[in-house]
Amino acid sequence: MQHANMQDIFVVAASAGGVTALQTLCKGLPGDLKASIFIVQHISPASRSMLPAILARVSALPVSSPQEGEEIRAGHVYVAPPDHHMLVKPGHLLVRRGPKENRTRPAADPLFRSAAVSYGPRVVGMVLTGTLDDGTAGLLAVKRCGGVAVVQDPDDAAWPDMPRHAMRKVTVDFCLPMDQLSSLVARLSRQGTGPSVPIPEEIELEAHIAEQEMIAMIEEHSGNSLSAKPSMLTCPDCGGALMEVHDGPLLRFRCHVGHAYSPATLVEAQGETFEHALWMALRTHNERIKLFTRMKESAETQGKPHTAAKWSEAMTEAQGHVDLLRTILTKHGPSSGEASLPD
Repeated sequence: MQHANMQDIFVVAASAGGVTALQTLCKGLPGDLKASIFIVQHISPASRSMLPAILARVSALPVSSPQEGEEIRAGHVYVAPPDHHMLVKPGHLLVRRGPKENRTRPAADPLFRSAAVSYGPRVVGMVLTGTLDDGTAGLLAVKRCGGVAVVQDPDDAAWPDMPRHAMRKVTVDFCLPMDQLSSLVARLSRQGTGPSVPIPEEIELEAHIAEQEMIAMIEEHSGNSLSAKPSMLTCPDCGGALMEVHDGPLLRFRCHVGHAYSPATLVEAQGETFEHALWMALRTHNERIKLFTRMKESAETQGKPHTAAKWSEAMTEAQGHVDLLRTILTKHGPSSGEASLPD
């Protein structure tokens, strides 16, 4: 049974270093907690998550990954399953393969946003250790809907980027080391909520986007309530046009099927796309050298020295491209695709 006037919806985000942090959090939660805990930990989409079992071993509360439509229970810890967003609706949960946000699914921002829309001031958002900035936009949504913002002290985090970035963009209510957050959860769960506030239309829209397998173009929504404008950039995931979304102090990007990025995540994605393109170009030039070599040999066999010379010149030019690309790629660091390239 949820308590409509209590802070009883806790949404938690973690990435790198998160398993240890979440164990610390769950180990300190009291067995009579009257709140529900919802956790997103970035995990590989192809793996079977052992996180619910890991947390259950140290938690006095039951821990599980939810099913689509599962009823929300007080005193329960829910962990987002691999490759699915976990979304909070009034009284129940959705488990959907909606568009990735910040290149991850599950992602923190859709969870935080859905909880903020559904429960407003009853929500407490918590951003823990991790890289980049997933959770910042979601924590801002929690605050804008009347909830409470909490971050792990960056100096205490194994990877401080996520809490540090959240603190730069969101006025947080609590910044504490990991070993004090369980007590904070217990204390906040016994406190009354702040006043209800109107839910911003753009937060409702983005919460809806995460529920869908596919969505209509963002600009087709009435009133263009996302305050979005064309960015002249393309989505690294699908190649569609990206729209700039201005969310208070945050600049974010969404494509027409819903993929969402922070600037930092977009820069990382563009870097990987660029490196992939360079490896593809290197492979192509290596194959061209093999083809030009074969054509040169064929021309020599047929007694066509001028044609053979042209193919030799093409080989030299392609080899120059190969040398340049290898120099650039060396500066970019090793790539997982290197082993599969032809010599």
